[in-house]
Amino acid sequence: MFQANLSYRLLCRYLYIVTGAGLVNCENEDCYKLTPRGKEFLDRFDEYSKSWKHLEEQVNKVNHERLALENMCSTNLNSAEMNLDGRRKEREQESVLVYNVQKTKL
Repeated sequence: MFQANLSYRLLCRYLYIVTGAGLVNCENEDCYKLTPRGKEFLDRFDEYSKSWKHLEEQVNKVNHERLALENMCSTNLNSAEMNLDGRRKEREQESVLVYNVQKTKL
């Protein structure tokens, strides 16, 4: 109990749950034994835990790729926006020049 860093109250609660689920049997006052169902639970939980860890790694990789793609798009968008802004300014200047030329001809 002390090595597991559990209070007596919490230990009693956990023992109540696992014995009620048929995962552990009380052999005597001081001894609890894992049942075949408890062994199966631990084996399945181990597989579940490994699968979860693998899935988490995959999700992290996918998120990393998504961010890389978003960064590529935002970088290209910023460059494209700057080019568009530059072209707009050039057109505005051309329009002003055309207007001024037409105005002077009148």
